Amino acid sequence: MITRTDAIILKTKITLPFPKDGLVERERLLQSLSGGVHGRLTLIYAPAGSGKTTLLTQWARSEGVNCAWLALDGRDNDPVRFWRYAAFALAEVLPAPAALRMLELANALPSLSADAFLDALMNELYGLSEPVKLVLDDYHWIEDDRIHNGLSYLIDYMPPTLHVTIASRKEVPFPASKWLSKRECIVIGADRLQFTRDESEQFYHKSGIMRLTPRQIDRIAERTEGWAAGLQLALLSLRAAEDVDRWIEGFYGDHRDVADYLFQEVLAQLPADLRSFVLTTAVLDRMDAGICSLLTGDPASGDKLDAARRFNLFLIPLDLKHEWFRYHHLFAGFVREHLKRHQPDEWLRLNRLASRGFASRGLLDEAVDHAMAAGDYAEAGRLLEQHIPAVLERGEVSVLLRWFEGFPPAYELSMELSLLYAFVLVLTGHFGQAEARLGSLEASTRMLKEPERLKQLQSGILFVRSNLMFASGDFTNWFAFIGTMLDDILPANPTYYMFNYNKTEPLVRRTALGLKGVLSADTEKIGTLFMGVLAAHGWQGSLIHLYVKQSLVEGYYEWNHLGECRQMLQEMTALTEKLNVPGLLVPMLLMKARLLIADDRTALAHDVIDEVLDAPLSASAGWGAPWVHLLTAFKIRMHLADGQMPAAKKLMARLGLSAKDKPTFQREYEMMTLVRLLGKQRKENEALRILEHLLPQSEREQLVSGIVENHILQALLKEQLGQKTAALRHLHIALFLGEQNGYIRSFVDEGKPMMSLLGRYEAAVIRGEYGGSHEDFGAGLPGEVSGDYVLTLLRLFPMAMQETAAAAAAPAASAEPLSRSESELLRLIGQGASNKEMAAELALSEGTIKVYLSRLYEKLGVSSRTQALVTARQLGLLS
Repeated sequence: MITRTDAIILKTKITLPFPKDGLVERERLLQSLSGGVHGRLTLIYAPAGSGKTTLLTQWARSEGVNCAWLALDGRDNDPVRFWRYAAFALAEVLPAPAALRMLELANALPSLSADAFLDALMNELYGLSEPVKLVLDDYHWIEDDRIHNGLSYLIDYMPPTLHVTIASRKEVPFPASKWLSKRECIVIGADRLQFTRDESEQFYHKSGIMRLTPRQIDRIAERTEGWAAGLQLALLSLRAAEDVDRWIEGFYGDHRDVADYLFQEVLAQLPADLRSFVLTTAVLDRMDAGICSLLTGDPASGDKLDAARRFNLFLIPLDLKHEWFRYHHLFAGFVREHLKRHQPDEWLRLNRLASRGFASRGLLDEAVDHAMAAGDYAEAGRLLEQHIPAVLERGEVSVLLRWFEGFPPAYELSMELSLLYAFVLVLTGHFGQAEARLGSLEASTRMLKEPERLKQLQSGILFVRSNLMFASGDFTNWFAFIGTMLDDILPANPTYYMFNYNKTEPLVRRTALGLKGVLSADTEKIGTLFMGVLAAHGWQGSLIHLYVKQSLVEGYYEWNHLGECRQMLQEMTALTEKLNVPGLLVPMLLMKARLLIADDRTALAHDVIDEVLDAPLSASAGWGAPWVHLLTAFKIRMHLADGQMPAAKKLMARLGLSAKDKPTFQREYEMMTLVRLLGKQRKENEALRILEHLLPQSEREQLVSGIVENHILQALLKEQLGQKTAALRHLHIALFLGEQNGYIRSFVDEGKPMMSLLGRYEAAVIRGEYGGSHEDFGAGLPGEVSGDYVLTLLRLFPMAMQETAAAAAAPAASAEPLSRSESELLRLIGQGASNKEMAAELALSEGTIKVYLSRLYEKLGVSSRTQALVTARQLGLLS
């Protein structure tokens, strides 16, 4: 079980409630639940007060330690929040190593997409030897389709070690029929949850309050229809009844009628002090003695909580220490409605008090909700401005959107809050609404007479508009906006200035801000102009400026513009001297090492990484294990390039990965590193299995750089296996995407094996010397790759450049005179003719052409067409 407390997690939500004393053991239902775990899903549907939570608590306790519990509420309508809590709930019951990995996974949100998160979560659960149960209580609170779709995906593909149990007042909005037909799902409805005659008798006998006759019990069960809450309310009300039979005849109707009648009875019969306590504290979704004392003004509220619990007043303990409680939703709902109807001013006053109380304890989620319930929108706005940075850090943007949408249309938000609303709209993909709000805000600022406030707002508007530009691709409005700005230095608004865009990736260009590997002259131009605008306004130290700059550093490296890459990386080093943001510093370290390797200074590149891994700076600075793993993976890649297999294998053991693992996108960079190691070990099939699993995940995440690397590695592995055509097909896809984005180093950094494969591709595909028909080769592949792009790549390999330089430096006299046929061949090479075309032109067979080419290469002292052309020009053999 995990022991640390995370600041963003309410432990009461993931703590299995402790069952009350004297509960009826509903053996028939407990057996159904236990039998259902052999399938994948159990669904419990019943109205409020039917005993769903009580039954599940009994069952979960009987099942032992491997039952994860998550109590849901209205705030959980946010995919990031929902899945983070699910991961923390599971971590509570997993063995230590898996629990720590589950916590790391939870903390990776929101950087991971929901699909990537769920794949990684299932991968962790696949490795378990013991079964795990996940209980989702009160699922009817969830209305977000993204959560429904994610849960449906989890249930469809989850490992056999997991069983999901859902309790809800209504049916889940995703299909469960296929699992019912396969007997992988059981459903327990309201009819089965009704107390039987025997269970009703046990209930009243265990209460110890009075002895009811069998006929009286039958009449109560009949009137309540076996409804658990009705039985409980009847028990509370019967305490004061002088004539039990007459009392039983006094209520009738459906659940709602029974509830209204019995709640009124229960409240009326409570001692005055306890009744006042209940009416006051029922506004709270959860409570402890401290918050109760604040609302009641009674320092002895802890005693009142104990009294309410002993009185069986639908009070549910939320932790093992019995410090936090909540009222049953049905009971709380009735009391709140009673308070709103009969004491509306008191309802508002209590919510205001609750808001202040929770705010004073740093529980701002509850504080905002209570301020909104009190209609105190000024206080809600003040709390939101204070709380938004923390919620943004958590990535729970749907929660923020719900709060903003909770303000009445007539209520005028402050300009600062309206700007935050616009940012949330950008983050949730509501680009049109964001644009409209920004436009209105900009018009309002033109009339503002407070210079300092105006600069703060312009600073925020610049940031939000920049995010809107990158998210929507709408550059026009951004250019129009910056055209209206003076080149004033804008203040570093902390909410926006330090917003972090990378919490998981080894390279910034793998992130959404880095366009996931897409490169073009337009993106370079926009990025450069963007940095200039931010620098002109004093924002060169902001994280958004630094991340865009680092993305350009990585783009210049990929394009092989090493001079620009070095210069910009030096500027980055100066700007980040006092920063400790691993999302920036790790990509910078990798780029520094890559530049050193490109300069053939490999030993220094190792030192750059070792300085961090061996210090270990990363651990002392709080970077965390995921960043150390990424640096370790890069170090393994360097060892493999150096031919240092023992060192690479030793480091791989630290990553805890093996070929047997199910690959997930969450650790794609590390898994690709494992693929490279397996390839060097001649375990091609194991490596290819990993790549085949990762490719659709990279495609789903639209990570262009990952797709290209995957096809490159598949091509090299297929070539290694002698599967020549398959190798060329994978290389073709990589080249097609690479040419679209101007990729160079992704190919050149693979070294001699890639140069050889590219040479074969150039001959077989570009020059048409492929053994079969070109149509067969290209079936199912994207469009054509230009010969110029392939030849450019071939010329840039270090070994090709060395050979070309050596050929160029050779004296002219060393070359033998060329025959007329060889001169003709050289001319046709310069025209890009294939062997087949040469044969047709010279009226020779293709075999004879190959012989003549070999003699030509021998005379010129070269080994390829590219080198032959360079040498011929140096010798003056070509005009």
